[in-house]
Amino acid sequence: MSDESRLFRTAAVVPAAGRGVRLGPGAPKALRTLSGTPMLIHAVRAMAASRAVSLVVVVAPPDGATEVKNLLAEHALPQGPPHGTDVLVVPGGETRQESVKLGLDALPPGFDAVLVHDAARPLVPVDTVDAVIEAVRDGAPAVVPALPLADTVKQVEPSEDGSPEPVVATPERARLRAVQTPQGFDHDTLVRAHETVTDNVTDDASMIEQLGLTVVVVPGHEEAFKVTRPLDLVLAEAVLARRRANDGF
Repeated sequence: MSDESRLFRTAAVVPAAGRGVRLGPGAPKALRTLSGTPMLIHAVRAMAASRAVSLVVVVAPPDGATEVKNLLAEHALPQGPPHGTDVLVVPGGETRQESVKLGLDALPPGFDAVLVHDAARPLVPVDTVDAVIEAVRDGAPAVVPALPLADTVKQVEPSEDGSPEPVVATPERARLRAVQTPQGFDHDTLVRAHETVTDNVTDDASMIEQLGLTVVVVPGHEEAFKVTRPLDLVLAEAVLARRRANDGF
């Protein structure tokens, strides 16, 4: 790694304050286990696996910061040269946007880039993380990993009474991408977005779009899927089993 790249400092913010109602009752989604380890720990390890990430800020449920700190203390994180990755836990807000803002506010000065990563994407490969950071280092204000769509997509007129919904358009699939995380940002640009953009926020990249700046896409990875429903847990366990068999992970 060059001297120039070592001077470029990257932090990751991992909002983990959501309840995950689609996975059913029980622990918050980020604290559900995969192969005996909470998804949050897998997600933090995925960020810390990048040698470029020197700090991970975990945004815990508002009443769960102590529990999250205890979990992190119980699980080892990658310790890569030239230093290990520090982890900071802060309580979150009522919405994801509030939680990301609280994570940003907790960052010490001196960071050039910020990753925002869903705790519910526990298996993102380090190569994807590094590709996002590299694109920010090369000057992009915002970067998202994304995959082409395998399915045809239909735009419909939503039905509120459960009746069949009429199709109003078929977008051109070749121009569409399914966006993943971590999303990467120039630090100052993301802070400005959180200070000025409040409406129609679907993800942090959409806030940058509303500032009139360009968001660029880098290739995502099929293993960076979001664990939202019970079937996703089954798929995630299968990925982990394959990694253990292939790599001793």
